[in-house]
Amino acid sequence: MSTSLHSFSIPVMGTGHSIDSPIRVAPYGINSVMSVVDDLLVEKIRKYYCQEFDLPYKNIPRSAEDGRAKRITAYLDTVHDIVHQKFEDIKAQPFLKDNEKAKYFRMLPDENPLKKLWSNMQESADSSMLDDAKKMLNDWMKPGSIDVNIMAKVDKLNLSKSGKPLSAEFSDASAALRGYANSKLSSSLILSAGFNPRLYNYLADFKDFYRDASGDIKKKIILKVSDFRSALIQGKYLAKKGLEVFEYRIESGLNCGGHAFASDGYLLPALLKEFREKKDQLTTAVEPLVVKFYEDEKEGFDSDWEITEPRITVQGGIGTNGEMQRLLKDFEMDNTGWGSPFLLVPEATTVDLTTRKLLENAKEEDLYLSGVSPLGVPFNNVRNSGSKKWHQERIEKGKPGSPCPKGFLETNTEFTENPICTASTQYQLLKLDQINSADYDDAKKERLKTKVLDKACLCDHLANGALIQLGMIKESRAPQAICPGPNIAWFDGEYTLEEMVNHIYGRGESLVNAERPHMFAKEMCMYVDYLQDLVDETEGDPNEDRKLTRFRKNLEEGMDYCLEISKSEAYAGENLASIGQTVKEQRKRLETIFGLQPA
Repeated sequence: MSTSLHSFSIPVMGTGHSIDSPIRVAPYGINSVMSVVDDLLVEKIRKYYCQEFDLPYKNIPRSAEDGRAKRITAYLDTVHDIVHQKFEDIKAQPFLKDNEKAKYFRMLPDENPLKKLWSNMQESADSSMLDDAKKMLNDWMKPGSIDVNIMAKVDKLNLSKSGKPLSAEFSDASAALRGYANSKLSSSLILSAGFNPRLYNYLADFKDFYRDASGDIKKKIILKVSDFRSALIQGKYLAKKGLEVFEYRIESGLNCGGHAFASDGYLLPALLKEFREKKDQLTTAVEPLVVKFYEDEKEGFDSDWEITEPRITVQGGIGTNGEMQRLLKDFEMDNTGWGSPFLLVPEATTVDLTTRKLLENAKEEDLYLSGVSPLGVPFNNVRNSGSKKWHQERIEKGKPGSPCPKGFLETNTEFTENPICTASTQYQLLKLDQINSADYDDAKKERLKTKVLDKACLCDHLANGALIQLGMIKESRAPQAICPGPNIAWFDGEYTLEEMVNHIYGRGESLVNAERPHMFAKEMCMYVDYLQDLVDETEGDPNEDRKLTRFRKNLEEGMDYCLEISKSEAYAGENLASIGQTVKEQRKRLETIFGLQPA
């Protein structure tokens, strides 16, 4: 199993904003993740880059047989070729010059052996030592991983041209998996947004997820998880099929970008503590299952093969090197994910200028957990986006919702036999008529209407920023949505890739001021906000609701643990004082929410 050159990676950000991030950062040895849920966007971006790099291009139309999988394979192969071309160009550059090759090594963490050797080489006058060092550094250089994300539960079943249901392997998630599996990539597949047995079973159809004769796995599996129990269950499920999880990627339930999958009141530090204490189970409970599979189904498990411990990584709201050091050292994480800050780095992500300026100027109050997602899952958002303005104009014209040009999130059958999207004009008009005809008081009607009209066309609008930035569509014709985490409120400018990497590693002046609340403090506030919303929706006594009291109990236990952390020695740039103050404030809020009654 390979390891990363860096202590961070760039997670997936929407359908469009990290769609070409590997092309931008992988030549410098940085891992990043892109979404392939929007295969229509993927095809447009492939055409753009084929033209940019003078590569052959043949359109794969929307009507093509198995077109979704073929479009994804073609794009991933194109990204692979471009990344390796750019990487080899950097590798061929001379040492001891201020060039892209020097940038590659400058950005490495200071403790990396390659960085140390490169630094020593700059100061050496010994020609034989220089020749040896140059050869060694060239041999060790490698590009970053071109990783792919699939939302496991976004798995719409599709129809043939004649309107008949297609078999399961043509569902959206299965076709995306097939597109990745058939590509030439040797990288990782990140499965997120829940456990999908049908999709997990389909993994077993592709040899690249299994060990070859030498024991190597070409395509590795990463599971994005929200708790230890779920990680263990999913790991064992896959192991029975001989499939090994390379990495468990823990994400804050709320303090993240994009869709937010709230835990049952479990704060991130409590989750990380459990993983740290029980992580050996992720190997001991899985290894016998993998060995048994190879002995029963393959040619046996070679004694020279080693089942290594899966990596445990974390992402969601990290903003300073001090916070990262706590995650890596105290919680023994193997790596970290830094997402939203990279939305302000044009060298790393594809964000149109208008939206990037919106993010640069966004304050904490401008970033909020919204109800815009047709999936019915809370979605991190920013106020005054192009998407919001576009939808508001349609509401004022009496044509709410969207024409639904792509249909990836068509899941609702409340009014129709075939699923439609809750952000579509068709659904919203039908739902508004139902609400108007219902025997509700005016206040409740308005509340229900607001929820309906909040839904936005994420399929289309999350892709538009990339198309605008690449000059493929005019901004006036393409409303933009974006999904930053609240952490971005503390980053207020456009940054170079090297500036952001230096900030991550604590080199030079911090890009955020010292008053920024600790990531654990921010998550705590978000969970109490979320609990308040849950209580408001019950319209009853929260002390009588078992789910709410359990949520409160978990929160308070998490706060106790955060308080312990706040009393430890801070890493450089880590605002531990904000944790203690936040615990005090949020405990008072809980007392108010639950009527001053003790838990």
